[in-house]
Amino acid sequence: MEEPRIGVYVCNCGTNIAKVVDCDAVAEFAAKLPGVVVARSYKYMCSNPGQEMIVQDIEEQSLERVVVAACSPRMHEQTFRRALETAGLNPYLFEMANIREQCSWVHDDGAIATEKAQALVHAAVNRVARHEPLERMSVDMCPNTLVIGGGIAGMTAALELADAGKRVYLVEKQDHLGGNIARVDLTAPYLDSARDILTYLVTRVLEHDNIEVMTESRVERLDGFVGNFKATLGSLANAADGNAAVDVGSVIVCTGYKEFDAARITHYGYGKLPNVITSFELERMLRQGRIETKEGRPPQFVAIVHCVGSRSEEYHSYCSRVCCMTALKYAHEVKSALPKSYVSDVYVDMHAFGKGCEDFYRQSSEVKTLFLMYGRGEHPVIRKADPGDECGMLIEVNELLSGETVEIPADLVILMVGMEPREDVDDVAHLVSISTDKDGWFIESHPKLDPVATTTDGIFIAGACQAPKDIPDTVAQARAAAARILARIARGKLVVDAVYAEVDEDRCSGCRVCNELCPYVAIEYDETKRRSHIISALCKACGACVAACPSGAIKARHFTDEQIFAEIEGVLE
Repeated sequence: MEEPRIGVYVCNCGTNIAKVVDCDAVAEFAAKLPGVVVARSYKYMCSNPGQEMIVQDIEEQSLERVVVAACSPRMHEQTFRRALETAGLNPYLFEMANIREQCSWVHDDGAIATEKAQALVHAAVNRVARHEPLERMSVDMCPNTLVIGGGIAGMTAALELADAGKRVYLVEKQDHLGGNIARVDLTAPYLDSARDILTYLVTRVLEHDNIEVMTESRVERLDGFVGNFKATLGSLANAADGNAAVDVGSVIVCTGYKEFDAARITHYGYGKLPNVITSFELERMLRQGRIETKEGRPPQFVAIVHCVGSRSEEYHSYCSRVCCMTALKYAHEVKSALPKSYVSDVYVDMHAFGKGCEDFYRQSSEVKTLFLMYGRGEHPVIRKADPGDECGMLIEVNELLSGETVEIPADLVILMVGMEPREDVDDVAHLVSISTDKDGWFIESHPKLDPVATTTDGIFIAGACQAPKDIPDTVAQARAAAARILARIARGKLVVDAVYAEVDEDRCSGCRVCNELCPYVAIEYDETKRRSHIISALCKACGACVAACPSGAIKARHFTDEQIFAEIEGVLE
């Protein structure tokens, strides 16, 4: 086989790579490999001058393949593929060697790192010589969107899409819209009325001609692929209503969170001591315009305990983010309703990260809230007071700043319960083919570069189903998801990546092993042909089916046996 003309480009990545790897030595090594006609080392290959260098060499050196040794392909593979397209070369005649995450970042010895980088480049050169030009497909994009969850995230996303003239199906399990914000009185740090915010959103959603609201409903099935989903919706209120057939191009999951069950922590006495309540139980009182003990009298000593279920290795190690500012809000509301009361705020750390939150913290100090800090890994102990005491309970705190054990009186204790994933999170994840992390939150495509998309094309996430967050962050994420969808709709058609698996029907035995293995539900079984078929728009080329097929009937485009074996040989030579 005649070797194609290959260009190799080694990125210094500023000093990220060059501080450990001798990039010039790697380029000199690459220049001697079979088929390589040009090899260069450059400071930033992903920069415009770096990409222009590749384009110019393709045109002037008649390059037929390109290798870039730089960072992770996840970061810049698409960047360099576009450079090839600009020069008129098929974008799949490109290979990337990761000499940053897999080399410079994990080695201290420069000689060893350089040798490894050379081996990775050799592997990429061997592999790219066997690449084939692949063509992407395009599919029509249905402009309708399904939004699962009618809280503030779901309603915000639905309104953004509907205001752009697109049809939205908003599905909510409860008999009303609003989600968890419907249970809140005021919002921190500006003490805005949650009821006013909710009324505005619900009214707009219910009156919008482009939004079809289905309360007491759920998504029974989701079939198809990005741009062409078919959602089966069922009624929870009346099974006799049957199921609706709905065509959508995208889905936004906005299922929210549930509060931590305070009864799981026995030393707080929730469920045993009548005047130990949760933050949401206090919200109920506030919405009814009263703050009182179970005996029906205004409390004189109110204690607020932070991080109930959050920032604890025993329960949830993550921070629920909203609890600190909500606790300060309660201090304001209690002092406003009961000016003669004493408010104690028992916390681990005070997180005042949002806009206006630091000022809110300072204002709370000025209204004579007593702040007591305890160490992480410790906890206050709440017990019933002795008969004759003016309060009903005593809270023992190992106060970190003073170094003393302090007892504070309380006749009402408010537990700031954290956020945790809903109990149906696994069902929803399976329904829409997305994943959850170790804590049960839905996983985004990339935490920094793609925080609202998921690894399943066409499925987006927004709000507190992805991680604990406050209202501004929830709204921002919902609008970001809607913007991503509107950008796709505007194009009219979707381009499907050319890298996917294919079934050779002549070799397929119809055993269906691949159907059960596919994590993206991308494989169908044709009952007529008695053969399996891969939906290319759903396939992510993970290779699970290729490895498992007992007949060897499945081939992964761009990851053929010949390409993989050539890559292995390049590493070992």
